[in-house]
Amino acid sequence: MNGKFRGLLLGAAFLCSHGFSPPRVMSPPAYKQHVPSAAKLVSSSAKQTRNTSRLYSSAAVSVTDLQAVSPPERKLNQLQSAVVRTLMVAFIMSMCVALPVTLFPVWVLYRLKIINRVQKEMISLRVGQFCSRWLMRLFPFARKKVIVEPETLTDPQPAIWVCNHISMLDLFFVLALDKKMRGKNRRPIKCLYWKGLESNPITCLLCKMAGFIPVDMSDNGNGNANEYDPKSFKQMLRATKNAIKDGFDIAILPEGQPNPTPENGLQPVFSGAFTLAKMSRRPIQMIALHGLHKMWHPDENIGMACTARDMAARVYPGSRVYKDAEEFSSTFSAVVGHFGAHGKDLDDTELQLWLDGTMWETELSRRAATRMTAEDVVDDKESKPSKVEEGARSTSP
Repeated sequence: MNGKFRGLLLGAAFLCSHGFSPPRVMSPPAYKQHVPSAAKLVSSSAKQTRNTSRLYSSAAVSVTDLQAVSPPERKLNQLQSAVVRTLMVAFIMSMCVALPVTLFPVWVLYRLKIINRVQKEMISLRVGQFCSRWLMRLFPFARKKVIVEPETLTDPQPAIWVCNHISMLDLFFVLALDKKMRGKNRRPIKCLYWKGLESNPITCLLCKMAGFIPVDMSDNGNGNANEYDPKSFKQMLRATKNAIKDGFDIAILPEGQPNPTPENGLQPVFSGAFTLAKMSRRPIQMIALHGLHKMWHPDENIGMACTARDMAARVYPGSRVYKDAEEFSSTFSAVVGHFGAHGKDLDDTELQLWLDGTMWETELSRRAATRMTAEDVVDDKESKPSKVEEGARSTSP
């Protein structure tokens, strides 16, 4: 057996041994069953703090503890990278075949008026999720981890879902992991997407059949300022209102484009999600993705480098109504940006302060104090006489 053939077998064995297991849902009770030694890693004082934590009151192990016992990210060598890249390309090509084949019967039923438009969109969404989920199992190029609180899975509420954008793979993973992230009783969802994706016939087919909502903007490269067509906003708002009336949740990527430097945090966050939430009177719920850029990077100079195959999705507990767009942008950047960059949450205390709005109130108080201090300095300067005035007074008879 020559060296190359033996190397390929070793690479395939590595992927098979780590890739065919389903995505791990890191709800604390389930994780404790799979990792019996996790309890030994948590001190008694940490348990008491965790029991009094409002955020994780129903959890046996906090998210910080989960990350402490999670295996470290594995770097791929050259052979493993090539195998992962091959499997990823095979997944993409298989999606190009599976989606037209599986969506064609749905299109026929719709054209024959056996099902209506809403039914067509809901079925097409499920078809896209099914294809993504099972083809990822057939071509296991990624190790998937989902971190979610049990209450999110058992009691889904209408919401505007927001997520960071780190790779061209984001849509496929959101579809594949939707059941793990939002539960089996989840509501159907429509995503806002860049209209330029319609140049690809496969993504165009999926987006059209599932009734996803296009947003028209210039193709000026990832990492550059977004240039939107104002006319498309009216159409987007109209389509969003109709989707909400039809019983769909809405998903939006507030950055507007793939982030070429997710390790440095988020790109500028736009207020579209806040506008939709305010218009629909729905709360906002956050999802964070990590690791997909190490398989397919938004930077064209890096592309499918496949330096790692671990990805994580974090669904944050509790939907929230924000008072203004800046509060949403700051919270989203701090919470989701940190997870996207590091693959782990902020510490429990800081995360809770951001999620319940306390951190933002503190920031507003700090700004008000700074403004008052600046105003006091100006008033002191205005009330204090200048040296010229003092000299004139001393020389006057």
